[in-house]
Amino acid sequence: MKISKQAQRNARELFRCCVVNGVLDEDRVRQAVALVRARKPRGYIEVLSRLQRLVKLDLEKRTARVESVTPLPSDLKAKVTRQLKKIYGAGMSVSFVQNPALIGGLRIHAGSDLYDGSVRARLNILAQQF
Repeated sequence: MKISKQAQRNARELFRCCVVNGVLDEDRVRQAVALVRARKPRGYIEVLSRLQRLVKLDLEKRTARVESVTPLPSDLKAKVTRQLKKIYGAGMSVSFVQNPALIGGLRIHAGSDLYDGSVRARLNILAQQF
């Protein structure tokens, strides 16, 4: 669906109004959506669809997934979480999962970045070099 430039500007402005101290505030997003739906300005469906896309992109950017072979000790989880929040900001949401295919090490997928320090990745690199 093609969205007008005015609807894009309105959605960006709404999105900026929903950000508090660099972190998206869910309550403000709900209030903004409710206000737009109540007033129904011209092109409000386009504005809401663009706002939804902006919120989705922001949530993906502020989500990290840490994979390891075995469950990580709580002190290591806290250290990884602290480092990710230092790099990506305070609103970072971190989840820890087990992936036995890694053989060893960690794989961190934060936003669109991938940090792969797993044994499996190193073996694949070594196999490509031969």
